[in-house]
Amino acid sequence: MLDPRLLYSLNPEVWESLAGQQPALIHLLDGYIDAGSVIHTASRYLLEQCEHEVLVEFDHDQLHDYRSRRPQMVFDTNHWVSLTDYSLLLYKLLDASGKPFLLLTGPEPDTQWNRATAAILGIAERLGVSNLIGVGGVPMAVPHTRPTLVTSHATDPALVSGNPMWIDRVQLPGSFSHMLEFRAGEAGLVARGFVAHVPHYLAQTAFPQATAAVLERIAAVAGLDLPMADLAERASTNLATIQSETADDQDFPAVVAALEEQYDQLRSTGASHVPSAEEIGAAVEQFLAEQDPPDFRR
Repeated sequence: MLDPRLLYSLNPEVWESLAGQQPALIHLLDGYIDAGSVIHTASRYLLEQCEHEVLVEFDHDQLHDYRSRRPQMVFDTNHWVSLTDYSLLLYKLLDASGKPFLLLTGPEPDTQWNRATAAILGIAERLGVSNLIGVGGVPMAVPHTRPTLVTSHATDPALVSGNPMWIDRVQLPGSFSHMLEFRAGEAGLVARGFVAHVPHYLAQTAFPQATAAVLERIAAVAGLDLPMADLAERASTNLATIQSETADDQDFPAVVAALEEQYDQLRSTGASHVPSAEEIGAAVEQFLAEQDPPDFRR
């Protein structure tokens, strides 16, 4: 393997400011399953709400397949006027109390996954990162009218408790973030993930309630004071919009009522229908096939 350190350049002043801080590293990468736009919305929200500066910039030309994910360009009359290019960046952010944490965001690498993983884990080890944390959203048979359920996973199973649904064993197409968590475990680092259960009928649109649910989990395990008020307001507005847009749909209330009954049974007894590995795999493959080409504009 080529030296992973040659994949990136860093800002030495920002690097020095993190000495002894042992920050959490949140990785939110576009390009894989993102029902409810949980990953993309969380990344944008954190950058909107938190003071930030670039710590590391990756040489994305080495990691990106431009023919599969082409940059957006605008042509006006007789010339090209803009180009929205891609970047994979590691930011230093400050929470509401001034505590630093890290955010890796941008498109998921198309190539050199092992080398890019080694580069990120090398940075994490040198900075004494306390936790690597990823999030996601998957389409599930849950109603939008109930609190969002979250399934957690971690390199140390002792860190996981209270998952809303038990799944025995399943094989799925992996993501770069999944590989990063797996390799972190091999290296003895603590890594976690939180997956929001997004109503399947809202999988193709933003569902800020799910984004809030995973950010609250991140704040709890990383000891961060994340500004959540604006996201809570967006979630409330979104629920009102859903109610307005479905008011004339005669079948929709019955569908939601059935999902509410199943949800309430799960919360009260901890038991529910557990989908088979084949059912889960088929649902994921179908969702991937139905996704529109991702928009990585920043």
